[in-house]
Amino acid sequence: MRKYLFLLAAVLFAASCADRQAGNGAADIEASIDELIPQITLEEKIAMLHAQSKFSSPGVPRLGIPEIWCTDGPHGIRAEVFWDKWSQAGWTNDSCTAYPALTCLAATFNPELAREYGESIGEEARYRNKTVLLGPGVNIYRHPFGGRNFEYMGEDPYLASRMVVPYVQGVQSKGVAACVKHYALNNDEVNRHTVNVNVDDRTLYEIYLPAFKAAVTEGGAWAVMGSYNLYKDQHLCHNERMLMDILKGEWGFDGVVISDWGGAHDTFQAIRNGLDLEFGTWTDGLATGPSNVYDRYHLAGPYLEAVRSGKVGTDELDEKVRRILRLQFRTNLAEGYGHGRFTCPEHSSAARKIAGEGIVLLKNDNAVLPVRDARRILVVGENAIKMMTIGGGSSSLKSKYEISPLDAVKARFADAEVVYERGYVGEAAGSQDGLRARVLTENRSASQLIADAVAAAKDADYVLVFGGLNKAQHQDCEGVDREQYGLPYGQDELLEALAAANDKVVFVNVSGNAVAMPWIDKVPSVLQAWYLGSEAGNAIADVLSGDVNPSGKLPFTFPVAMEDGPVFTEEQYPGIWREEENVIDEYYTEGVMVGYRWYDTKNVRPLFAFGHGLSYTSFEYGEAHIDGRRNLTVSVKNTGSVPGAEVVQLYISDTEASVERPSKELKGFCKVFLQPGESRIVKFNIPEEALSFFDADAHKWVAEPGEFVAHVGSASDDIRTSVHFNYR
Repeated sequence: MRKYLFLLAAVLFAASCADRQAGNGAADIEASIDELIPQITLEEKIAMLHAQSKFSSPGVPRLGIPEIWCTDGPHGIRAEVFWDKWSQAGWTNDSCTAYPALTCLAATFNPELAREYGESIGEEARYRNKTVLLGPGVNIYRHPFGGRNFEYMGEDPYLASRMVVPYVQGVQSKGVAACVKHYALNNDEVNRHTVNVNVDDRTLYEIYLPAFKAAVTEGGAWAVMGSYNLYKDQHLCHNERMLMDILKGEWGFDGVVISDWGGAHDTFQAIRNGLDLEFGTWTDGLATGPSNVYDRYHLAGPYLEAVRSGKVGTDELDEKVRRILRLQFRTNLAEGYGHGRFTCPEHSSAARKIAGEGIVLLKNDNAVLPVRDARRILVVGENAIKMMTIGGGSSSLKSKYEISPLDAVKARFADAEVVYERGYVGEAAGSQDGLRARVLTENRSASQLIADAVAAAKDADYVLVFGGLNKAQHQDCEGVDREQYGLPYGQDELLEALAAANDKVVFVNVSGNAVAMPWIDKVPSVLQAWYLGSEAGNAIADVLSGDVNPSGKLPFTFPVAMEDGPVFTEEQYPGIWREEENVIDEYYTEGVMVGYRWYDTKNVRPLFAFGHGLSYTSFEYGEAHIDGRRNLTVSVKNTGSVPGAEVVQLYISDTEASVERPSKELKGFCKVFLQPGESRIVKFNIPEEALSFFDADAHKWVAEPGEFVAHVGSASDDIRTSVHFNYR
């Protein structure tokens, strides 16, 4: 009885904590955990550390400690699967709101939308009784072949850091733990279980760790997921340097480290090197494994035997249990978060707003867009009708609905005749885990498809071509990388032919990656539309019509060709086979010159630069001014005829560095919404860390005295004003 009274007291205490994210009542929680741990048996402690099903781990029923339930994210709450299988369980009430992929969120350059995104998806997870949302992902976009780039927040560590913090805070404000992934250096999918990343410390700290650090130290993330790959010849789900030294040591992370599914490989490394909760080992479950498969996990039977035999003590065990209990008090045992909401109008509205604000207008010669006075609109392309919420790996969703671009164009331009031609054929159908997209059959040849589209284009006022990639294998998909930089399925030939037939061709590129555009000089208007979720078609139609003025900016660079970029040798990617260890060594020899840092510093002209994005209006910048405290001000004016938003970007250059530094680095941005003729003063403070590089020998950040330049502009290659200043 005393145990149950204690638990009741602990829960009542948890309910009194008004703001767990700020750490209120942390000492009381720790005291409660101190009293609770001795009451848990050795066997119960071990059971808490590993899965009991595909997505859950057991609690301690006799003490009222609940199970932990995880759900894939970060773009929507995954449909329920069977206990021991990946296939759908067949529920009829688990169709979620599909939100835009995180590349789209990053393209908004709007932290307020990141907070709204987190709150909305947190409510959906809460409604479905999920403890942990497996997201967001903040791995850096290193090269355009990465199969999971679409799930991440781009190539710049500062942008990803500023966007991940409010997302994490939004999710956790609803009583659901955000599990930031994949920590770390998980920058491509091919050979992801055997790739050993070789990277210097300066690059590690300047490029690949900042977003994770911000999520933990500023966002207060309650969980972190290790990645599949290796670093220093240790898998990152139990990597001593990454988990013990950096995450839990330098950053003071007090949450739970969760393995990626099947990412644990060694019992004693898992015990000693910081893994707290193991999922997915032998992920075929009971179908192909022994009946007690979960007891055979590294942090299960083998751990129990190691303790009983005296090979290891219980200090690490109690620390893991403490972290899991801390997670429970923040989520399952906390009160006051409500019951969540699921597939409600407010969530659809949020998804549409985020999607619309993330769409990037890459090109708009002769002001082809927005669509005006159209009597006949030709829509071309498989991506105008193809479902994009299914497939791609763990981000695949059972969406309650998905508005196709074709249907949205028909609805928005109801006064016009809207004609459809397929134009090209991709995969026959998309399916994953028992979910199947609409089957798209086609009997015409590739040449006939193009000929029919061209014939229809000749008397159309506008030709809207929906192409790009999809979530099939070797496109934007977990587990595999792309195999070509160019567009698949003969889309280049289609676009060349349509541009020759009509001078108002608009290409809508649906992808999470950069693609080659050899026809770019012939196609007057190009939109980057991402994977936009449930409201995809509506959001695209909003921008095409001008109901929404595009304000998205590219979160990564589009090179003209792959060989123009910083990753172009075999040792950089996909790496060199080390046969004796069954490992592939990948060398990040480009160092800190990732993305625009490479193109700007090496004077390589990209197809579209980082931060690029046009508008239906125009913006004029005044001169930048900076005071002695490094407070920078610049005026921005909407000089066009329609309301619009501009992302004012601040880049810093170090002109006298003792080490090689990029020609400039993003250190601030501000999205301002302006009416026609309206001006606003945008203010930035330039802190010391904005001037610093990581000194690996001293293991600290260093800002060297000397001259710096603050550049303010609309993109990394569109600087409007610069000002010099001295530090110390």
